Amino acid sequence: MKRVDFKDKRICYRVEGEGKPVMLLHGFAENGDLWKYQVENLKDNFKFIIPDLPGSGSSEALNGNPSMVDYADAIKAIIDLEIKESSFALIGHSMGGYIALAFAEKYPELLNSVGLFHSTSYADDDQKKETRNNGIDFIKRNGPELFLKNTIPNLFSENNRKENLTLSERSMKLSKNISQLTLIQYYEAMRDRPNYSPVLKNFKKPVLLIQGLHDNAVHLKSGLEQSYVAPVTYFNILKNSGHMGMWEEEKISTALLGKFLMEL
Repeated sequence: MKRVDFKDKRICYRVEGEGKPVMLLHGFAENGDLWKYQVENLKDNFKFIIPDLPGSGSSEALNGNPSMVDYADAIKAIIDLEIKESSFALIGHSMGGYIALAFAEKYPELLNSVGLFHSTSYADDDQKKETRNNGIDFIKRNGPELFLKNTIPNLFSENNRKENLTLSERSMKLSKNISQLTLIQYYEAMRDRPNYSPVLKNFKKPVLLIQGLHDNAVHLKSGLEQSYVAPVTYFNILKNSGHMGMWEEEKISTALLGKFLMEL
């Protein structure tokens, strides 16, 4: 693991492979190991930069109430060290997609593409904000472990929950030792993020959108709508996935990501 200091906090990341630079951002209550299969199968052609976002994995949580812009600035500190002369692809899963869009709004000149796995450019509606607030209250009352135990299985499609119990177990390992503070910071940042669809609309470079047919967090209707927002969009539906297509359909999602990156 490498590290960079950002706002007096340690942000850890690793670099694997050689070729075109690509940063992979994990989502809520995960860490960089989320992308292990994709990295192992594509690293012969790409230089992957895989951070643990602040508060996850080996990275320290930021002070105060960080926003998506603060998380975007944290990964900018890594980019300043690792990519000197070329633009790069920024791929995010779920919350990582929100951070990618915040980065694209602030630093569009550094990017040659953006990819959203099971993510959305739209802000939370009132119902979703209420769900976030209820989640925060639950975490405060019951702690992070019980919250994650109740939440993580719902990230997978019903069939995958029944047929592959190890998926939830693997996902729980990604969130091991994540603190109550970090989970609340993430939920508040997601709840309060702005509508990023204008960012997609004004982004003239390729955008990859990968949607799970059975995703309970980012519904298919939302994914279909945002597929028409960006000028250059590659939209894909994973028919057997919920919110974790990079695991539920590892080979297909990896092939889609590789094809997109090769064409840049």
